[in-house]
Amino acid sequence: MKAGLPLLENVIKKNNPGYPVDYKFVDEQFDKYFKAETLVGKLSGIFASLAIIISCLGLFGLAAYTAERRTKEIGIRKVLGATSAKLTALLSKDFLILVVISCVVAFPISLWIMTLWLKDYEYQTQISWWVFIGTDLLAISIALATVSFQAIRAALTNPVKSLRSE
Repeated sequence: MKAGLPLLENVIKKNNPGYPVDYKFVDEQFDKYFKAETLVGKLSGIFASLAIIISCLGLFGLAAYTAERRTKEIGIRKVLGATSAKLTALLSKDFLILVVISCVVAFPISLWIMTLWLKDYEYQTQISWWVFIGTDLLAISIALATVSFQAIRAALTNPVKSLRSE
């Protein structure tokens, strides 16, 4: 490239001496165009990570509160023969239903916002449906992992301890 540019300048000056030689590299132009988008992407990633961590902490606290509130019910179910897997499913079901409802509500809103955002670009692309399905599955798995810890802990407690206070 270092040897080719001076040769190119000489050819252009010889054939078109009235105009100065002005060249730009495409990667520098793309970098200039997308510098703001790159910054927005990095900031969005940081804030999304913080939002996920904070929501997991809130979900963990809510699951701990629910398990504590239903301690006697869990103890009675365990005495009557419920397995730990059934108790974990029982405690996790309510949270998973709420996460699925939130995903169903968020799907059309996020599709609309992303479509509006992509309209500003010269070369447009379509948003695939699998992106939303993957995001929903990720949200469900994060919620399940967060809630399951408390649900398993509550299901494995000794029922005698929870029923002794009655």
